[in-house]
Amino acid sequence: MKEINDFYTFLKSQQTAQSYLQQCYENIEVVDAEAKSYKNCSAFIYYLDHGNRFYENGKRLDMFAQPVLYFYGMVHLLKACLLTKRPDYPESTSLLSHGVTARKRKRKNYTFMDDEVKVQQNGLFPYFSTHLFAKNKLPFEKVKMVDLFALIPEMNTLFDFQKKGKLIQVGVIHSKLLQFPSYLLDSHHLTANAFIQRIKVYLPEIKYTDIDNSAISMELMSPLTRVDGPFFKHKNGKIFFPIHRENFLPLSEVMVHYLLLYNLSMLCRYDAEWWGDLLVTKPDIDFPFIAQFIEQSAEKIPLLLGEEIFNSV
Repeated sequence: MKEINDFYTFLKSQQTAQSYLQQCYENIEVVDAEAKSYKNCSAFIYYLDHGNRFYENGKRLDMFAQPVLYFYGMVHLLKACLLTKRPDYPESTSLLSHGVTARKRKRKNYTFMDDEVKVQQNGLFPYFSTHLFAKNKLPFEKVKMVDLFALIPEMNTLFDFQKKGKLIQVGVIHSKLLQFPSYLLDSHHLTANAFIQRIKVYLPEIKYTDIDNSAISMELMSPLTRVDGPFFKHKNGKIFFPIHRENFLPLSEVMVHYLLLYNLSMLCRYDAEWWGDLLVTKPDIDFPFIAQFIEQSAEKIPLLLGEEIFNSV
Protein backbone atom coordinates (compact mmCIF):
# COMPACT_ATOMS: atom_id res chain seq x y z
CA MET A 1 0.00 0.00 0.00
CA LYS A 2 2.80 2.42 0.89
CA GLU A 3 4.51 1.77 -2.45
CA ILE A 4 1.33 2.69 -4.34
CA ASN A 5 0.79 5.84 -2.26
CA ASP A 6 4.41 6.82 -2.87
CA PHE A 7 3.90 6.31 -6.61
CA TYR A 8 0.84 8.57 -6.57
CA THR A 9 3.06 11.21 -4.91
CA PHE A 10 5.82 10.66 -7.48
CA LEU A 11 3.40 11.40 -10.35
CA LYS A 12 2.32 14.80 -9.01
CA SER A 13 4.81 16.86 -11.09
CA GLN A 14 4.65 17.68 -14.79
CA GLN A 15 8.13 16.25 -15.31
CA THR A 16 7.52 12.88 -13.66
CA ALA A 17 4.01 12.47 -15.13
CA GLN A 18 5.22 13.29 -18.66
CA SER A 19 8.19 10.95 -18.42
CA TYR A 20 6.00 8.16 -17.08
CA LEU A 21 3.38 8.59 -19.82
CA GLN A 22 6.09 8.60 -22.47
CA GLN A 23 7.33 5.26 -21.14
CA CYS A 24 3.77 3.89 -21.25
CA TYR A 25 3.29 5.04 -24.84
CA GLU A 26 6.65 3.74 -26.01
CA ASN A 27 5.84 0.35 -24.50
CA ILE A 28 2.67 0.11 -26.59
CA GLU A 29 4.39 1.64 -29.64
CA VAL A 30 2.32 4.80 -29.87
CA VAL A 31 3.35 7.09 -32.72
CA ASP A 32 4.66 10.45 -31.40
CA ALA A 33 4.85 9.06 -27.85
CA GLU A 34 6.77 12.07 -26.55
CA ALA A 35 4.38 14.66 -28.02
CA LYS A 36 1.30 12.80 -26.75
CA SER A 37 2.81 12.44 -23.29
CA TYR A 38 3.30 16.21 -23.10
CA LYS A 39 -0.24 16.76 -24.34
CA ASN A 40 -1.78 14.41 -21.75
CA CYS A 41 0.36 14.94 -18.65
CA SER A 42 -1.72 17.80 -17.19
CA ALA A 43 -5.00 15.90 -17.57
CA PHE A 44 -3.32 12.80 -16.13
CA ILE A 45 -2.11 14.71 -13.05
CA TYR A 46 -5.54 16.26 -12.44
CA TYR A 47 -7.37 12.94 -12.86
CA LEU A 48 -5.12 11.42 -10.21
CA ASP A 49 -5.34 14.44 -7.92
CA HIS A 50 -9.11 14.82 -8.17
CA GLY A 51 -9.67 11.10 -7.79
CA ASN A 52 -7.61 10.83 -4.62
CA ARG A 53 -9.10 14.05 -3.19
CA PHE A 54 -12.64 12.71 -3.70
CA TYR A 55 -11.62 9.67 -1.63
CA GLU A 56 -9.80 11.71 1.02
CA ASN A 57 -12.75 14.07 1.46
CA GLY A 58 -15.24 11.19 1.45
CA LYS A 59 -13.46 9.55 4.38
CA ARG A 60 -13.99 12.72 6.44
CA LEU A 61 -17.76 12.62 5.90
CA ASP A 62 -20.40 10.24 7.16
CA MET A 63 -21.95 7.54 5.00
CA PHE A 64 -24.69 9.91 3.80
CA ALA A 65 -22.63 11.36 0.91
CA GLN A 66 -19.82 8.83 0.55
CA PRO A 67 -21.19 6.84 -2.43
CA VAL A 68 -21.23 9.95 -4.64
CA LEU A 69 -17.71 11.04 -3.70
CA TYR A 70 -16.27 7.54 -4.00
CA PHE A 71 -17.96 6.90 -7.34
CA TYR A 72 -16.55 10.07 -8.88
CA GLY A 73 -13.20 9.46 -7.24
CA MET A 74 -13.15 6.08 -8.94
CA VAL A 75 -14.17 7.60 -12.29
CA HIS A 76 -11.25 10.05 -12.18
CA LEU A 77 -8.74 7.32 -11.29
CA LEU A 78 -10.12 5.15 -14.10
CA LYS A 79 -9.61 7.99 -16.58
CA ALA A 80 -6.00 8.34 -15.41
CA CYS A 81 -5.52 4.60 -15.99
CA LEU A 82 -7.03 4.87 -19.46
CA LEU A 83 -4.66 7.68 -20.41
CA THR A 84 -1.73 5.31 -19.83
CA LYS A 85 -3.07 2.96 -22.53
CA ARG A 86 -5.29 5.14 -24.72
CA PRO A 87 -3.48 8.41 -25.48
CA ASP A 88 -6.44 9.76 -27.50
CA TYR A 89 -9.07 9.08 -24.81
CA PRO A 90 -11.87 10.11 -25.02
CA GLU A 91 -12.13 9.36 -28.73
CA SER A 92 -15.84 10.29 -28.85
CA THR A 93 -18.55 11.87 -26.74
CA SER A 94 -20.30 8.47 -26.41
CA LEU A 95 -17.55 7.49 -23.98
CA LEU A 96 -18.47 10.25 -21.54
CA SER A 97 -21.62 8.52 -20.23
CA HIS A 98 -21.39 6.10 -17.32
CA GLY A 99 -22.15 3.06 -19.49
CA VAL A 100 -24.63 1.56 -17.03
CA THR A 101 -28.19 2.30 -15.92
CA ALA A 102 -30.26 1.58 -12.81
CA ARG A 103 -33.99 1.15 -12.28
CA LYS A 104 -35.88 4.45 -12.31
CA ARG A 105 -38.83 3.23 -10.27
CA LYS A 106 -38.30 1.09 -7.20
CA ARG A 107 -40.61 -1.88 -6.77
CA LYS A 108 -42.73 -2.45 -3.70
CA ASN A 109 -40.65 -4.02 -0.92
CA TYR A 110 -37.49 -2.91 -2.73
CA THR A 111 -34.18 -4.20 -1.40
CA PHE A 112 -30.76 -3.18 -2.63
CA MET A 113 -29.50 -6.77 -2.58
CA ASP A 114 -32.10 -7.78 -5.20
CA ASP A 115 -31.72 -4.64 -7.29
CA GLU A 116 -30.12 -4.80 -10.73
CA VAL A 117 -28.05 -2.60 -12.98
CA LYS A 118 -28.00 -2.87 -16.76
CA VAL A 119 -24.83 -2.51 -18.82
CA GLN A 120 -24.95 -0.25 -21.88
CA GLN A 121 -23.15 -0.78 -25.19
CA ASN A 122 -21.36 2.57 -24.98
CA GLY A 123 -19.88 4.61 -22.17
CA LEU A 124 -17.13 4.43 -19.59
CA PHE A 125 -17.95 1.01 -18.14
CA PRO A 126 -17.70 -1.09 -21.33
CA TYR A 127 -14.79 1.06 -22.52
CA PHE A 128 -12.56 0.60 -19.47
CA SER A 129 -13.63 -3.05 -19.16
CA THR A 130 -12.27 -3.63 -22.67
CA HIS A 131 -9.15 -1.49 -22.62
CA LEU A 132 -7.98 -1.99 -19.03
CA PHE A 133 -9.10 -5.56 -18.35
CA ALA A 134 -9.65 -7.13 -21.80
CA LYS A 135 -13.26 -7.95 -20.90
CA ASN A 136 -14.81 -7.50 -24.34
CA LYS A 137 -17.89 -9.62 -23.73
CA LEU A 138 -19.66 -9.69 -20.37
CA PRO A 139 -21.46 -12.81 -19.11
CA PHE A 140 -24.61 -10.77 -18.39
CA GLU A 141 -26.66 -7.79 -19.54
CA LYS A 142 -28.15 -7.23 -16.09
CA VAL A 143 -26.67 -8.23 -12.75
CA LYS A 144 -27.96 -8.26 -9.16
CA MET A 145 -26.19 -6.41 -6.39
CA VAL A 146 -25.99 -9.53 -4.20
CA ASP A 147 -24.09 -11.30 -6.98
CA LEU A 148 -21.61 -8.42 -7.13
CA PHE A 149 -21.12 -8.36 -3.35
CA ALA A 150 -20.40 -12.10 -3.61
CA LEU A 151 -17.24 -11.41 -5.65
CA ILE A 152 -15.52 -9.14 -3.10
CA PRO A 153 -13.36 -11.10 -0.62
CA GLU A 154 -13.76 -8.48 2.14
CA MET A 155 -17.54 -9.03 1.99
CA ASN A 156 -17.36 -12.78 2.44
CA THR A 157 -17.48 -12.76 6.25
CA LEU A 158 -20.97 -11.19 6.12
CA PHE A 159 -22.15 -14.06 3.91
CA ASP A 160 -20.40 -16.51 6.26
CA PHE A 161 -22.40 -15.14 9.22
CA GLN A 162 -25.53 -16.19 7.29
CA LYS A 163 -23.94 -19.58 6.52
CA LYS A 164 -24.05 -18.57 2.85
CA GLY A 165 -20.35 -18.20 2.11
CA LYS A 166 -19.65 -17.19 -1.49
CA LEU A 167 -15.85 -17.44 -1.73
CA ILE A 168 -13.19 -19.85 -0.51
CA GLN A 169 -9.49 -19.20 -0.07
CA VAL A 170 -7.41 -21.19 -2.58
CA GLY A 171 -3.97 -19.56 -2.29
CA VAL A 172 -1.94 -16.46 -1.53
CA ILE A 173 -0.47 -13.82 -3.81
CA HIS A 174 3.12 -14.34 -5.04
CA SER A 175 2.82 -18.12 -4.53
CA LYS A 176 2.86 -20.88 -7.15
CA LEU A 177 0.54 -23.15 -5.17
CA LEU A 178 -3.26 -23.34 -5.35
CA GLN A 179 -5.60 -25.79 -3.64
CA PHE A 180 -9.31 -26.21 -4.39
CA PRO A 181 -11.48 -28.29 -2.00
CA SER A 182 -13.10 -31.21 -3.81
CA TYR A 183 -16.64 -30.08 -2.94
CA LEU A 184 -16.23 -27.30 -5.52
CA LEU A 185 -16.63 -29.97 -8.20
CA ASP A 186 -20.20 -30.62 -7.02
CA SER A 187 -21.11 -26.95 -6.61
CA HIS A 188 -19.68 -26.14 -10.07
CA HIS A 189 -21.19 -29.32 -11.63
CA LEU A 190 -17.88 -30.36 -13.18
CA THR A 191 -15.51 -33.32 -13.18
CA ALA A 192 -11.98 -32.67 -11.90
CA ASN A 193 -10.52 -32.52 -15.42
CA ALA A 194 -13.30 -30.26 -16.69
CA PHE A 195 -12.79 -27.98 -13.68
CA ILE A 196 -9.06 -27.69 -14.41
CA GLN A 197 -9.75 -26.95 -18.07
CA ARG A 198 -12.19 -24.23 -17.09
CA ILE A 199 -9.87 -22.35 -14.74
CA LYS A 200 -6.51 -22.78 -16.46
CA VAL A 201 -7.20 -19.98 -18.97
CA TYR A 202 -7.21 -17.53 -16.02
CA LEU A 203 -3.87 -18.71 -14.61
CA PRO A 204 -0.19 -18.90 -15.58
CA GLU A 205 0.85 -22.22 -17.10
CA ILE A 206 0.18 -25.14 -14.74
CA LYS A 207 3.26 -27.25 -13.88
CA TYR A 208 1.39 -30.17 -12.36
CA THR A 209 -1.88 -31.08 -10.67
CA ASP A 210 -2.70 -33.59 -7.95
CA ILE A 211 -6.27 -34.81 -7.52
CA ASP A 212 -7.45 -36.73 -4.45
CA ASN A 213 -10.68 -37.14 -2.49
CA SER A 214 -10.24 -33.93 -0.51
CA ALA A 215 -8.74 -31.41 -2.94
CA ILE A 216 -7.33 -30.48 -6.31
CA SER A 217 -3.82 -29.14 -5.76
CA MET A 218 -1.73 -27.48 -8.42
CA GLU A 219 1.63 -25.84 -8.84
CA LEU A 220 2.05 -23.06 -11.39
CA MET A 221 5.10 -22.46 -13.55
CA SER A 222 5.29 -18.87 -12.27
CA PRO A 223 3.90 -17.21 -9.12
CA LEU A 224 0.60 -15.38 -9.15
CA THR A 225 1.55 -11.71 -8.99
CA ARG A 226 -1.80 -10.38 -10.27
CA VAL A 227 -5.23 -12.01 -10.30
CA ASP A 228 -8.47 -11.33 -12.10
CA GLY A 229 -11.95 -12.82 -11.95
CA PRO A 230 -12.89 -15.57 -11.28
CA PHE A 231 -9.97 -15.22 -8.82
CA PHE A 232 -10.14 -12.33 -6.37
CA LYS A 233 -7.50 -10.94 -4.01
CA HIS A 234 -8.18 -9.85 -0.45
CA LYS A 235 -6.27 -6.84 0.86
CA ASN A 236 -4.32 -9.26 3.08
CA GLY A 237 -2.98 -11.08 0.00
CA LYS A 238 -5.17 -14.20 0.19
CA ILE A 239 -6.65 -15.39 -3.12
CA PHE A 240 -10.31 -16.43 -3.23
CA PHE A 241 -12.44 -18.38 -5.69
CA PRO A 242 -16.26 -18.64 -5.97
CA ILE A 243 -17.85 -21.57 -4.20
CA HIS A 244 -20.90 -21.75 -6.45
CA ARG A 245 -21.17 -22.00 -10.22
CA GLU A 246 -23.53 -19.02 -10.46
CA ASN A 247 -20.83 -16.78 -8.97
CA PHE A 248 -18.20 -17.84 -11.53
CA LEU A 249 -18.00 -14.43 -13.20
CA PRO A 250 -14.71 -13.57 -14.93
CA LEU A 251 -14.81 -9.87 -14.03
CA SER A 252 -12.14 -7.58 -12.72
CA GLU A 253 -12.94 -6.57 -9.15
CA VAL A 254 -12.67 -2.95 -10.32
CA MET A 255 -15.65 -3.57 -12.58
CA VAL A 256 -17.60 -5.00 -9.62
CA HIS A 257 -16.95 -1.93 -7.45
CA TYR A 258 -17.90 0.41 -10.31
CA LEU A 259 -21.33 -1.20 -10.76
CA LEU A 260 -22.06 -1.21 -7.02
CA LEU A 261 -20.88 2.37 -6.47
CA TYR A 262 -22.84 3.59 -9.48
CA ASN A 263 -26.09 2.18 -8.11
CA LEU A 264 -25.42 3.41 -4.57
CA SER A 265 -24.57 6.89 -5.83
CA MET A 266 -27.84 7.00 -7.77
CA LEU A 267 -29.80 6.02 -4.67
CA CYS A 268 -27.92 8.56 -2.58
CA ARG A 269 -28.65 11.36 -5.06
CA TYR A 270 -32.15 10.59 -6.33
CA ASP A 271 -33.96 8.37 -3.82
CA ALA A 272 -33.82 10.45 -0.66
CA GLU A 273 -36.64 8.63 1.13
CA TRP A 274 -35.13 5.15 0.73
CA TRP A 275 -31.55 6.31 1.39
CA GLY A 276 -32.61 8.31 4.45
CA ASP A 277 -34.59 5.39 5.82
CA LEU A 278 -31.62 3.06 5.30
CA LEU A 279 -29.30 5.33 7.28
CA VAL A 280 -31.73 6.18 10.09
CA THR A 281 -33.75 3.03 10.76
CA LYS A 282 -31.44 0.37 9.23
CA PRO A 283 -34.52 -1.75 8.44
CA ASP A 284 -32.99 -4.86 6.86
CA ILE A 285 -29.84 -6.67 5.81
CA ASP A 286 -29.07 -4.09 3.11
CA PHE A 287 -27.49 -1.79 5.70
CA PRO A 288 -24.58 -3.96 6.96
CA PHE A 289 -23.69 -5.04 3.43
CA ILE A 290 -23.76 -1.48 2.07
CA ALA A 291 -21.84 -0.07 5.05
CA GLN A 292 -19.19 -2.79 4.80
CA PHE A 293 -18.84 -2.33 1.05
CA ILE A 294 -18.50 1.46 1.22
CA GLU A 295 -15.77 1.21 3.86
CA GLN A 296 -13.85 -1.51 2.03
CA SER A 297 -14.19 0.05 -1.42
CA ALA A 298 -12.77 3.37 -0.20
CA GLU A 299 -9.61 1.54 0.85
CA LYS A 300 -9.33 -0.93 -1.98
CA ILE A 301 -10.12 0.93 -5.21
CA PRO A 302 -7.30 3.53 -4.96
CA LEU A 303 -4.99 0.57 -4.28
CA LEU A 304 -6.25 -1.56 -7.19
CA LEU A 305 -6.18 1.32 -9.66
CA GLY A 306 -2.83 2.46 -8.31
CA GLU A 307 -1.52 -1.02 -9.07
CA GLU A 308 -2.90 -0.72 -12.63
CA ILE A 309 -0.99 2.53 -13.11
CA PHE A 310 2.15 1.21 -11.41
CA ASN A 311 2.17 -1.89 -13.64
CA SER A 312 1.66 0.02 -16.90
CA VAL A 313 5.43 0.37 -17.46
